[in-house]
Amino acid sequence: MITIYSKPACVQCVATTREMDRKGIEYNYVDLTKDVDAMTHVTDLGYRQAPVVVTEDDHWAGFRPDKISALAASATAVA
Repeated sequence: MITIYSKPACVQCVATTREMDRKGIEYNYVDLTKDVDAMTHVTDLGYRQAPVVVTEDDHWAGFRPDKISALAASATAVA
């Protein structure tokens, strides 16, 4: 499962969730301003900006359309 760690009023966060929605990729959404454990997890991964996207095999920060397209392609290949 994919998790997007986000925060309110974050332009890159909105762009990431919109692109995931547009490509039909399911994800869990976690608001970092409301979940201290999630914030700790993200900082332990070494990130200081949102969004942070965590998949089974990868994780990254920021709006990464290349990574989102790769996720969509792998989901299509599996289906």
